[in-house]
Amino acid sequence: MAEIKRRKTSTVQIGQVRAGWEVPVVVQSMTNTDTADVPATIDQVEALALAGSEIVRVTVNNEDAAAAVPRITEGLEKRGIRIPIVGDFHYNGHLLLKKFPEAARALAKYRINPGNVSIGRKDDDNFRTMVECAVENQKPVRIGVNWGSLDQQLLTRMMDENSRRPQPAPAREVMLEAMVVSALDSAAAAGRYGLRPDQIILSAKVSGVRDLIDVYTRLAERCEYALHLGLTEAGMGAKGLIASTAALAPLLLAGIGDTIRVSLTPKPGGDRTEEVLAAQQILQSLGLRSFMPQVTSCPGCGRTTSTYFQELAEQIQTYLRNSMPQWRKKYPGVEQLKLAVMGCVVNGPGESKHANLGISLPGTFEEPKAPVYVDGKLYTTLRGDSIVAEFKQILDHYVETHYNQDSTAQEPAVAR
Repeated sequence: MAEIKRRKTSTVQIGQVRAGWEVPVVVQSMTNTDTADVPATIDQVEALALAGSEIVRVTVNNEDAAAAVPRITEGLEKRGIRIPIVGDFHYNGHLLLKKFPEAARALAKYRINPGNVSIGRKDDDNFRTMVECAVENQKPVRIGVNWGSLDQQLLTRMMDENSRRPQPAPAREVMLEAMVVSALDSAAAAGRYGLRPDQIILSAKVSGVRDLIDVYTRLAERCEYALHLGLTEAGMGAKGLIASTAALAPLLLAGIGDTIRVSLTPKPGGDRTEEVLAAQQILQSLGLRSFMPQVTSCPGCGRTTSTYFQELAEQIQTYLRNSMPQWRKKYPGVEQLKLAVMGCVVNGPGESKHANLGISLPGTFEEPKAPVYVDGKLYTTLRGDSIVAEFKQILDHYVETHYNQDSTAQEPAVAR
């Protein structure tokens, strides 16, 4: 694969200037609480941060929400959660930022939608007010174009111009071009009103995979601004996960994108952190970043009528996720650990040898034993009813001895 070289990124992507090339792609998420509900919003931001989100966006849609922003950032600080909070503004952001200067200062970044910030006006005074507020407080701005709220005056004008051509382009092409023009024109205006190029982030979100790839490819070819990627309204469950992966992967592998969000629709009462884990897994699967140990496990077949290997794989995955908040602090590099939990002799030993730590459970009619491999070599063979507990013990020992330079731990008491 050709060397990937990312564009220079913007100020305050994760709270500070991030100069240089090949900087990590940053994971972003958004709350779905009522921002005015301070305790609920603090709880959700904390959950997203602990899951690994590096930026969290909150809706600032009315005076109660704006007034709540400083209390939210203060509450997070008291809990030891230091994460940039982005204010998402539509329609009335120019009024809220002026009326609530404490919120303007507390936010790490403003998100402005050029399609509705000055809706119904012939000038861009509302947009200018927000940008000047950002300049005054030295905050970066994400100019977020969305095809669901695209500047209708711009789109109408471009559609009319296209219809007068001898060979009009398809409507899709005009719409994508209008999104790019809206983003670039708005960025140019933000520059005239005082923002530096490294304080401007652009996004152009659509809900179609091919549309997203095409619009960001065009945008990347025509500017050097940092880009925020995301398939808007990606959907629920497998559909949202697959569509987001299909859309983001080609762009990320082309070196396009500085921040990403996977906009999943959660189930009623579902866990909002699912979108953070999805974004992390996309980046880790592409080899761009590492967030947590990866578990290779087989899908099962007629040789694995027992569900034991599935249960072990699930338990190990849960154990890793629960352990990572502490492991990440104590054991630098542990996120690159690779494990294998396999279900029979066909590929089990081979996959286990390729992992740092692997176990091959017995398939149907196979001898009831589970060889464990450490760094490609047979370490021990487990039997009986305590395989799960003993494997976790081996896992803990491996983490402590391989990722803690000060560790003097001895090998675990497991029969070889």
